[in-house]
Amino acid sequence: MAVTTDRTATSTLERLTFDVAWLSCTAQADRGTATASGAASPSPEPPPSPSPPGRATVDCRGETRSGQDITVNGTVTEERSGRCVHGDLTARVEKKIVFRATMLGDCTTAPSSTSAPGGTPAVPGPPRPTVTVTVTETVTSVPAK
Repeated sequence: MAVTTDRTATSTLERLTFDVAWLSCTAQADRGTATASGAASPSPEPPPSPSPPGRATVDCRGETRSGQDITVNGTVTEERSGRCVHGDLTARVEKKIVFRATMLGDCTTAPSSTSAPGGTPAVPGPPRPTVTVTVTETVTSVPAK
């Protein structure tokens, strides 16, 4: 969950025109802590791993190339194929909220695990509808001098 949150949060911040220098995330789940650390530049991606069932608390810290502090915090309830996280996440740059999201990344792919939460086999079904994420950007204007 930490790796996927790192990737999807970085992509979202960059789409909002923040030049991310680095972002490092930790996820505290039932099975322990996972960490991810990455730079803004693309790198070879490790193979995605199925997410553990349940929730994880995610805490990310980073910086823009201009030195502004970045934080991304919240809860992740599901990870899909290393491309998408569902939950409740808030990103801040210099302590100002720049987005809140319940989903980050490409969530149109099927879940990567072969089991549903609770260890029961996943049941194939019809494709899920595409979900739209609403991102709220907070912009603070500076008065002209």
